[in-house]
This record gives sequence, structure tokens and C-alpha cells, in this order.
Amino acid sequence: MSRRKLCLYAMLATALAFAAAEGLNRYIKKSGVPETGVQETNTWPSASTLTTDFPVGIQALPSGFLPVQSTNGKSLAAGKVLVASRNLGDPHFAKTVILLVHYDALGVLGLVLNHRTDVPLSRALDTLKAAKDRSDPVYLGGPLETAAVFGLLQSPAKPEGAEHVFGGVYLINSKPLFEQTMSAQPKPDVFHVYLGYAGWTQAQLRQEVELGAWFIFPAETGTVFNTDPEALWPEMIRKTEMQYAEVHSYQAHAVGE
Repeated sequence: MSRRKLCLYAMLATALAFAAAEGLNRYIKKSGVPETGVQETNTWPSASTLTTDFPVGIQALPSGFLPVQSTNGKSLAAGKVLVASRNLGDPHFAKTVILLVHYDALGVLGLVLNHRTDVPLSRALDTLKAAKDRSDPVYLGGPLETAAVFGLLQSPAKPEGAEHVFGGVYLINSKPLFEQTMSAQPKPDVFHVYLGYAGWTQAQLRQEVELGAWFIFPAETGTVFNTDPEALWPEMIRKTEMQYAEVHSYQAHAVGE
């Protein structure tokens, strides 16, 4: 991709991100997402900047081949995980792993899984009595609306009013839900809290995937509630590279026959 085209795309991505934020803000307002008392300190931009010519797409896969990841924008949906390619240029999105928790015409909302902070729940949710003694840290969910608070809970039963994301994982996105969830004192290995979110329009995210900025993985609870989030991106990008190596090995073998 030429530098000129890249700059034009970055400008378009920024405009689309604001459009996504407008639609998602309507969703957030309707859901009653609570806000934290923690003062905003980050300066994340509202759109990711792509500086990549990463190869996109694998052709002529064997019929029985089941990839652990995809670069097909049509596979995007809530419950999918985005893994940043090595060449994603924005320092705030570089080496990120993002779970898509909401995907519809209003926009796409994702939560960054591997940006753990030093802020304890007792401070981030200081208006909730049930969070008073919680020392487990909150996560920086993304660059948009960093005062907004979201939660991910693994539960055998669907909490009333929660949004199903995948498997037994649910999005906690309203103050009553937080109060109900926190009162049950969930353990840190099944409950994470995020400040802010990452947002796109469907078209924007699909285009970023097609440009090679993101790889799409199926979500797993071990990914969402990983006890070592700093190791999450290296682990998942290795899976991607192993995938490409396996495919290219297959293609080379097929050509040699």
C-alpha cells in the first residue's frame, strides 16, 4: 500500500470511528452503562492507524483444514477475538487482543483483554458497596469513553439483563447488573472489569481485517480470563504464524507433487 493511500485510509478510519462511537453511545446510553469515578488519564486516539502491507488471505486450503484463525471479514461477530498483526502501527493498538462483545448496525464494540492496570476494583467502582474490599485490578478496555465501565462474567446461567457474548461468558453493562454481580462476590478468574472500549463501524472493521491489521480467532474463556495478560498477544500471534507456516508447507508440498 502506498503512503498516500495509507494516509487517506487513516483519515477515513478516523471519520468512521467517530461514526461508530456515535452509534455505540446510543447503545451505551440505552443499556445504562455505569461510569467510574477514576479520572481519565489516557490519551488514546479514536481510531487505529494502519501501517501495514501484511499479506491477506490464504488460497487453496485443503478441504479438511480447520484454521485456528481467519482473515475473512465475513467471520466477524460478537464472540470473536481480534489479534493485532505485528505490523499494526498505532502504539495504542499494537500487540492488543480484543474480544468483540457487541456487533450490529449501531457499530462494533470490543474490549481489550491484555491491558491490565494497577487500579483496583474498589477504586474504579467506589460507588458500589460490594466492591469496597476488591483489590483485583481493572483493565483498560479501549480508547473510547474511558469513564464507562463494562464487565465480563463467566457464569453457568445467564444473569438477567446481561448480554450473551459466547459460551458461558456474558457482558455486564448496566449499574443494576454490576450491583447484582458484585454482591455475589465473583472470583477474579471469572469476572473482569474494563474502563472504556474499542469501537468501529462494521464496514470499517471489515476493511481493517481485509488490509491485514487483525486476525480473527474464536473466543475461549482461557483467553478472556487469562491470568497472564502480558503473555496473551505473543501466544496468539505465534498461533497465527504457525498457521501460516502449516498452510505454506501444505501448498509447497502440493506444488511439488
